Amino acid sequence: MNIKYLYYNLTLFAILFGFSCSNNTSDDIVKPPTPPQIENEEEIVWDDGVLYVWDESEIPEITIEVSVDQWNNLLKAYDKNKHTEEYVHCNVKFIKGDEITYITDAGLRLRGNTSRVRPEGEYGQDHITDAADWHKCHFGLNFRKFHKDKEHTIKGIRKLHLKWFKEDPSHVRELFCFDLFKRAGVWTALQNIYCRVWVHVEGDSKPAYYGVYNMLERVDDHYVKRRVAKFGSDSGNLWKCIVGADFRNIDAGKIGPDSDDKDFPYELKENEGTFEEAAAQLKNFILNVSKLDDEDFYIWIQRVCDVELLLKTYAVNVAVGMWDDHWNNSNNFYIYFNSNSSLDYKFFFIPYDYDNTLGTSHVCGVQTDSGRHDPYQWGDQGILIERLIRYEDFREIYRTELMRMITPENGLMDYDSAIARINAWHDSIRDYVHNHTGEGMEIKDRPASWGNHHEYRLLDPDPNVNFFKVKAEVIRNMK
Repeated sequence: MNIKYLYYNLTLFAILFGFSCSNNTSDDIVKPPTPPQIENEEEIVWDDGVLYVWDESEIPEITIEVSVDQWNNLLKAYDKNKHTEEYVHCNVKFIKGDEITYITDAGLRLRGNTSRVRPEGEYGQDHITDAADWHKCHFGLNFRKFHKDKEHTIKGIRKLHLKWFKEDPSHVRELFCFDLFKRAGVWTALQNIYCRVWVHVEGDSKPAYYGVYNMLERVDDHYVKRRVAKFGSDSGNLWKCIVGADFRNIDAGKIGPDSDDKDFPYELKENEGTFEEAAAQLKNFILNVSKLDDEDFYIWIQRVCDVELLLKTYAVNVAVGMWDDHWNNSNNFYIYFNSNSSLDYKFFFIPYDYDNTLGTSHVCGVQTDSGRHDPYQWGDQGILIERLIRYEDFREIYRTELMRMITPENGLMDYDSAIARINAWHDSIRDYVHNHTGEGMEIKDRPASWGNHHEYRLLDPDPNVNFFKVKAEVIRNMK
């Protein structure tokens, strides 16, 4: 390590732990060193598993087979701790077209934060054979939870997130958003398509049909490996970020390992080094985001981050009206650092959880209307994007990307191209929405019932209520 790196490392240690280096106080920031720029223009080559599982030309059919004892264990785990991440044993049948994959002894768990629900009955009830009160819920499948071999995968795919449209009567918002990210060139976007889900508890005369679900890629080490050509390395640190992940301070109480017992604003999900090394790296990043002066921040952020990609990501984020995000609510994203070094790394922002979008608005942070809110003043919680758009050149990238979203020739988020895609998706699932839970039984063009702007629609051409037209007008008026 050269002298400049060593001095900065010692100074960072002093800032974090209350000592002093030379004549600097704990409030002083030494200009950071310039880490080497990783030049990697390779394209992502998706493996056969991704191309098969997330090929949207066929809607997969997934049947989860579980013994009555294991199903009751799942219900008891939920009753004990609503946020349980406990797995139970199951078998999974995955049908796509004429091809059937059958996986024995896979792992099944419940998923969701505020949206997590009990999949059957009331608190304390066991399964009732052939008379169950089914409830839609989010499921997680880990085919290799109990057996670490290739046979416990679907063409190499180990995990699936099965998410029902709890917050989205239109059954299309999250699908639209991740598709838009990919169309806009945001390669960090998750893979997702529709699927159909059944649950067959041992002893029941037939499986319970849970309806149409969103089948999402899991953000984990394999998510990183699939994109290693872009990340530059798959041996870094992956963090899940929830409410409180604002990049404003380095409070140790906000940073923690993956845990069933406690949720941290910054939760380490995947790493190859120690937790202490990963935490030191995250603290270095937060310290620089929050404390560097404008000149040093401008230089540093371009060294550790693809600023154009980040602003393109955030242009999509704001265009679709994602208010429950880093900028407005310091929530719902992942970050990846592509090394274990506390100073020498590249930072990547990974968008996540996009069902509360496209007109589902809420009074949160500075937001009251996700369609009409000023894109330059999107939030006041997360500091990163707010700092970036202080600079005229970064601000212009952001504005240009927003304009690109609504320009009809680009076929991204203008009204005509948007409703064409939505109508096609609706046509593909319309006959499959009715289900045995009695929940989400039809496609409705409206936002979530708890939102504060019930007027928004996706398909209604009225420019006063159509989300795409309202958003386009706001973007066109940006200066």
